[in-house]
Amino acid sequence: MHSDEYYMRLALAQASLAQSLGEVPVGAVLVDPLNDKVISTGCNRTISNHDPCAHAEILCLKEAGSVLSNYRLLNLTLYVTLEPCAMCAMALIHARVKRLVFGASDLKTGACGSVFSLIDDPRHNHHLEVTCGVLQEECSLMLSNFFKRRRAEIKEAKRLAKLSDPFKL
Repeated sequence: MHSDEYYMRLALAQASLAQSLGEVPVGAVLVDPLNDKVISTGCNRTISNHDPCAHAEILCLKEAGSVLSNYRLLNLTLYVTLEPCAMCAMALIHARVKRLVFGASDLKTGACGSVFSLIDDPRHNHHLEVTCGVLQEECSLMLSNFFKRRRAEIKEAKRLAKLSDPFKL
């Protein structure tokens, strides 16, 4: 049986794919732990799909539903490089995923304990097991490097625009 780190590395590979597409590097892998089998994968595609809902987790869940011919994803574990947002956390609850494993905490929109605690709200009729911090440093570093590069690119584009038209404010 493969470890949480093994599957998180697969999620990191999906995050790398997202980054190569110009997307925020978040990747997800849905696993059947009883059979030690990957059911589906996903990476962020909000920009390329022109879809605000095309988060890695959502795409992974949608693919799994098609693969399994069921919207209930019972007894499965989702590995994702970044703590899910509110939309994704609620999708996990509605899909009845058994376990969530994430790498980096999201201190701006995380809904699994960092900002909101949607995933463990006792009012839900389904509850997930949550493991956080698996390969946290690698997951965090990929995201912070991406945003550092993106900020530098934006700054350079503004500088070049100013040079091309010095009278423009």
